[in-house]
Amino acid sequence: MSPALLHDFGFILLGLGVGAYGTLIGAGGGFVLMPVLLLLYPHDSPSLLTSISLAVVFFNAASGAQAYGRQGRIDYKSGLVFALAAVPGAVIGALSSNWVPRRVFDVIFGVILVAGALFLMVRRNGAASPARGKPGLTHRRIVEHDGVVHEYDFRLRTGIIISLFVGYLSSFLGIGGGIIHVPALVYILSFPVHVATATSHFILAIMALAGTLTHVATGVFVQGVHRTIYLALGAMVGAQVGAQLSNHLKGRWIIQSLAVALVFVGARILYQAF
Repeated sequence: MSPALLHDFGFILLGLGVGAYGTLIGAGGGFVLMPVLLLLYPHDSPSLLTSISLAVVFFNAASGAQAYGRQGRIDYKSGLVFALAAVPGAVIGALSSNWVPRRVFDVIFGVILVAGALFLMVRRNGAASPARGKPGLTHRRIVEHDGVVHEYDFRLRTGIIISLFVGYLSSFLGIGGGIIHVPALVYILSFPVHVATATSHFILAIMALAGTLTHVATGVFVQGVHRTIYLALGAMVGAQVGAQLSNHLKGRWIIQSLAVALVFVGARILYQAF
């Protein structure tokens, strides 16, 4: 096998692992892929690497959302509202990545990941669902295709504000936003974990597409097309694997797995930056 083919096959395998793990925990895989790209390409600009990562997140999230949709776990009504709120932030975040020096970008990235991990480690349980009947609450009842029922109440306005922030930060960092959205859905809006991971993927697909198209419009993405193709091929297959694995894991394990991944990746990026 030629070095070029070996390189492309390695990218497919990387995409497969990123897609499976990212879909399993509802994070879209960008939080794993972006640090790897930062390590592999230390001289590339943040805007180029975030454009590659966001494009792969889109394909991963679209494939994962399709798999979760078959399981009946996605809260489409809430997800669509949150996605529309996140799109403006995603566009601005994609543009902002052009203005930040690489070392500053790495430090911001690492600090956010470690802070998110510490938050998840401290919190033991999801948020208690607000008492029903209170003014301003939105009620949802999700029935999975295997008959499992999820009922919960949350403040839709709070979710919209969170999504606007997540859209900006995730697009700016190129991580897709699931590492922020899933904990927010679980701990702030009281979504069941499995519904949160599935709905997060639905939101990610729309949000990552908006950020990717912004990079395409600015001309940055052109240099990353080749790498994106092979990463995306693996990520789409991995997403199907991750969605199936989620059926066999408890919600708490998913959150713990996310926390461990965050602290490891965040610490590695900070070490590289200094």
